[in-house]
Amino acid sequence: MASALLLLVLLSSATTPDASALGQRVQGYYEKTKDLEAGFVQTYTYSAAGRSQTSRGTLRVKKPGKLRWDYVDPAKKTIVVNGSRLVQYEPEENQAYVDEHFDASAMSAAVTFLLGKGKLEREFGLSAEAGGRLVLTPRKADARVERVVLTVSESGEVTATRVVDGSGNVNEIAFQNLRRNVGLKDDLFVVDLPKDVHRVKAPGQ
Repeated sequence: MASALLLLVLLSSATTPDASALGQRVQGYYEKTKDLEAGFVQTYTYSAAGRSQTSRGTLRVKKPGKLRWDYVDPAKKTIVVNGSRLVQYEPEENQAYVDEHFDASAMSAAVTFLLGKGKLEREFGLSAEAGGRLVLTPRKADARVERVVLTVSESGEVTATRVVDGSGNVNEIAFQNLRRNVGLKDDLFVVDLPKDVHRVKAPGQ
């Protein structure tokens, strides 16, 4: 009986990585990443409505402080963060939201680790699951993030994310064909809006 228990412990240790080491592997990978691009499939599940929506597109990231999400399905949409400027453009509706004073520090470390910013162990309690999954629990209460699960490759690349917010909504993203340090141009993170685009305001403005 004792030997059987020992075997179970050894098997568990072999399949479940150390959380701190896994977090450092992720942190190190993205700190050494100057830019990246990847396809993505995003599934967002609305807790209250009990329904899900799947979207597809391309993500591009470049340091310092540049993010671009181009959605192609089910509807075209572009979201760009370029320093202190945030643009969300929906060409089919010909409407856009622009924030010239966007506070990038307000983004959770669940996102900013892609830019090599934020320290996962400083902002989250870490635990690990089998299969190279790193579980992040915010050290401070945050309605945007209750729990994050990152699926991590041997190199430290995050191949999928799962974020549960304070309302129970689940945002899952799987990355495909990720390429890093490819020399993305700065002009990729500039959005030229049509002159007749309808500017929308943020809620409460």
